[in-house]
Amino acid sequence: MLKNISPIISPALLKTLAEMGHGDEIIFADAHFPAHSLGPQVIRADGLSVSALLAAVIPLFELDGYADPLVMMAPVAGDSLDTAVEARYRQALFGEKGGQEISRIDRFAFYDRARGAFAIVVTGETAKYGNILLKKGVTPLA
Repeated sequence: MLKNISPIISPALLKTLAEMGHGDEIIFADAHFPAHSLGPQVIRADGLSVSALLAAVIPLFELDGYADPLVMMAPVAGDSLDTAVEARYRQALFGEKGGQEISRIDRFAFYDRARGAFAIVVTGETAKYGNILLKKGVTPLA
């Protein structure tokens, strides 16, 4: 165990976060996401929600300040979106202070971004459209 690091962050995820550079992207995917067929390394986090992992990771992870650092999948035409999912993610990332906007892109554009991601973390999240991409920024000097 390490101090001040959430025990839900696996060694594989911690290593991946440390290896990522500025502009690299990581996907926190729902349980239905086709991660293994898209190409990048896949880390399993079965049984954990995306919001729990976001809350655990964000103290260790600087979001990109030069591009949209948060992207979610937009609903398919005619499908409904549960706005509570994004609200849970915003709460996990920023608490009550608001934070950055979360943009949305088409399902197939999201899959294309996932193909180029540094890693995909497959969670136990069951919410429809429960996938979110984080773009890593430059960690400020202490």
